[in-house]
Amino acid sequence: MRKFKKIYVEITNICNLSCNFCPSSSLGRAKKLMKEEGFAHILKEIKPYTDHIYFHLMGEPFLNKNVDHFLDLAAESGLKVNITTNGTLIKKVKEKLLPKKALRQVNISLHSFEANDINKDLDTYVSDIANFINEATEKSDIICAIRLWNMDTEELKASNALNDDILSMLEDKLNLEIRLSEELQHKTNIKLKERVYINMAEKFEWPDMDRDIIDENVFCYGLRDQIGILVDGTVVPCCLDSEGNIPLGNIFESSLEDIIMSERAKNMYDGFSRRCAVEELCKRCGYAKRHKK
Repeated sequence: MRKFKKIYVEITNICNLSCNFCPSSSLGRAKKLMKEEGFAHILKEIKPYTDHIYFHLMGEPFLNKNVDHFLDLAAESGLKVNITTNGTLIKKVKEKLLPKKALRQVNISLHSFEANDINKDLDTYVSDIANFINEATEKSDIICAIRLWNMDTEELKASNALNDDILSMLEDKLNLEIRLSEELQHKTNIKLKERVYINMAEKFEWPDMDRDIIDENVFCYGLRDQIGILVDGTVVPCCLDSEGNIPLGNIFESSLEDIIMSERAKNMYDGFSRRCAVEELCKRCGYAKRHKK
């Protein structure tokens, strides 16, 4: 039986922001919140295939008011959960999250602030996030990973004028003894304290069927290390198929075993083994090219 390092579960595709780095095409999908019975069914299907699930794909997971119940269900199934959030709601859900045994890691995308017109000031935004991190460090074993994925590339200009301010605020509010702006000139991943990390990375463009082909000769870990499950149950090969352009099946209609052993899934898997993208979306994925072997 194939074992995945992680399975992405989109517990909602609704977001309270409109980040300039997220695909606008996802607005075409019907907006949904996953219900408990649907999540319980997914857990039953995926339990033999992974030890880690990620509340991530599109949407802001904390908009689903059942997120704490989902964490309880994951704990009952013996699965660990990683959550990716824009951080704007973290103060409201803090007390729900901290006691949860299933919660392994919270990834906080701080680059979301500058990519939007957020109706709160930067100091309040960073303070809410820092307070969560400080409490998580003191009261739990939760890993907190701060992300600033907004560095410029040759092709892309990102929104990053506030990075120095954000880093200075983090130094103060997390009681750090290092200058982040200096340290991050030498390395992009830094351990700030026990179970707290910061990571900087370049902005990248999501794969899009309307883009020109980037490369057909690529390797990808989709269907090897990971798969994704959209809020309506559609199984996709990776976390970047935001629109469900490569539907492999629906987990509410078929078993996961049948889905990952389908002809389309096997053709993708075998194609990547030959360093060949057989799906049109994969040929237009800059992330795959960046991780080309």
